[in-house]
Amino acid sequence: MTTKVTAPDIRAHKTRLGAEPLVMLTAYDAPGARMVDAAGADMILVGDSVAMVVLGYDDTLQVTVDDIAHHTAAVARTKPRALIVGDLPWMSYHVSVEDTVRNAAVLIRAGAECVKLEGGRKRLPMIEALLDAEIPVMGHIGLTPQSVHAMGGFRVQGRETSEALALIDDAKALAHAGCFAIVIEGVPDQVAELITDAIDIPTIGIGAGPRCDGQVLVFHDVLGIEDRVLPKFVRRYADLRTEGVDALRRFGADVRSGAFPGDAESYHLNAEQTEALGLYGGRAGH
Repeated sequence: MTTKVTAPDIRAHKTRLGAEPLVMLTAYDAPGARMVDAAGADMILVGDSVAMVVLGYDDTLQVTVDDIAHHTAAVARTKPRALIVGDLPWMSYHVSVEDTVRNAAVLIRAGAECVKLEGGRKRLPMIEALLDAEIPVMGHIGLTPQSVHAMGGFRVQGRETSEALALIDDAKALAHAGCFAIVIEGVPDQVAELITDAIDIPTIGIGAGPRCDGQVLVFHDVLGIEDRVLPKFVRRYADLRTEGVDALRRFGADVRSGAFPGDAESYHLNAEQTEALGLYGGRAGH
């Protein structure tokens, strides 16, 4: 895709119809959004993962609608070609339909072009209300991090037959309701394949194997900015933390040794200005 990516563009993007797999990456600020867009991603997810990789929390449950809106606005100011997906955080769509639409509107006004929310069939009233408000919706099933306590931790979902069938039913319900795509997280690859084959909208995998219609990973994980233990499904493509710490350490060493700033990093007066100020050899004359 070379023109601006839209939700209908993504909806029509099934690999079984010959489409190239979709690429989605997170970004939470303008520099990150510019990098992701320059790399050719189809979608930028302003994810609630901002809680852990930017804001320092241990899970996603602490992030608020205002947090996501703040970071969405920074991404939107870069005017990316990629579709901007705003992540609805925990408790922003769990209480009432009215609150759900109101909270999604905050993200749309901040610059999101669609929203993502977690959960299966029980989210149908919220999804239908969002669609009635002309807000495109991306679903998210499988391992849903906002439900970490209910799930008993970050555990792979859909290993049992009944769980796998329930996930397929959830995906069909979300697709039928009008979602334009569904993220599948933390499920066996065979289950993700069954889900992908069962619906006519694209699936975006994260820890769901290679048979989805696309893949998503967190910006900080892909670039190796984080040094914490990574989930099995993450592949690092760079080690920017190590390179960054080394660069900062060299800066500190140059400051302490007097090597920085040098002549090239300093501003200078011309000879006439120097003489007018009575500066000789770098010191004021007496």
